[in-house]
Amino acid sequence: MPTNRGHIRTSAAIQESARLLRKHLTPAEQALWSRLRDRQLAGIKFRRQHPLGPFVADFYCAESRLVVELDGGVHDQMQERDANRTVEFEQRGYRVIRFSNARVLHEIEQVLEEIRVACEEGKR
Repeated sequence: MPTNRGHIRTSAAIQESARLLRKHLTPAEQALWSRLRDRQLAGIKFRRQHPLGPFVADFYCAESRLVVELDGGVHDQMQERDANRTVEFEQRGYRVIRFSNARVLHEIEQVLEEIRVACEEGKR
């Protein structure tokens, strides 16, 4: 159920999970966050490990309703779960883009450009 700020309410357990995840970012999450934080990417505000309903989005841009998800090696065995999660986000009105951890670590400039373009598209 949306709150007055347009956010979906989350449980206390999900909020606590998000807090813990923010304290223990993966190397790829750390690398991307170091480039997204403080509006470094085209002045766009991002949140990391942000609760959205029953989920915690890796990165979230409220202005564009864009969820950015990073997938590590463990996600190779979780493709169906990730696909279902993407559908759930989309059903709630969010757009989702995914990147592998390896791509973030080795092609961060291209990843940032794709995120910037996706944010711009979300404002239209």
